[in-house]
Amino acid sequence: MSPRRRDAAGRGRQAALRDGSALRWPGATAKFALFGEVLWVGVLCCIAGLAIVTVPASFAAGSAHLHRFLRAEDSTVRHFAADFTAALRTGWVVGVALLVAAALLLVDLVVAGSRTLPGWQLVLAAGIVLLLGLLVALAGITARWQAARSWRAAGHLWLTDARQDPAGVAWLVAAVVLTAMVGWQLPPLVIPGVGCLVFAALATSVRERSSRS
Repeated sequence: MSPRRRDAAGRGRQAALRDGSALRWPGATAKFALFGEVLWVGVLCCIAGLAIVTVPASFAAGSAHLHRFLRAEDSTVRHFAADFTAALRTGWVVGVALLVAAALLLVDLVVAGSRTLPGWQLVLAAGIVLLLGLLVALAGITARWQAARSWRAAGHLWLTDARQDPAGVAWLVAAVVLTAMVGWQLPPLVIPGVGCLVFAALATSVRERSSRS
């Protein structure tokens, strides 16, 4: 490592100690290990979400898993399975609702893409925006499930944070778009993309805000 890079790394560690982030998130100091854990979460979420209706529960368990890792707490597959089971108890309802909504929007996009409807451009644009909003809401809510252990409370937290932190929502929109683009161009990259998306959603959920009600 060059002297300039060592100095930059040293300044970064000192800043983390000053603002308390290293104490709050000790697991984040091991950057390579964190990267590997993000990829591993992508694998776990994709396996747990194979039934489609289990996707919300798998994302919630993945977010809780990464949260424990960042806190330097025990983050084993057994804990992931326990969180997944807990989230799935009522999360399957969320999964069914998500599946129905996504299916309707995809049908809308297919019909609009056929260009047989009058004003198909507006229908297509509206469908894309609504589908993007659905995926962003999914990521945002699942990132907050571990804090509330309730889907209703997680939804309330997401709406509150979205009003207070529009920049965080914009970052999450970018993460969803990038994940979708990567998965569309090279399907095998969906697995690491999902892990990165879960991590991005968790990061935006713990951003500092002036207040939270």
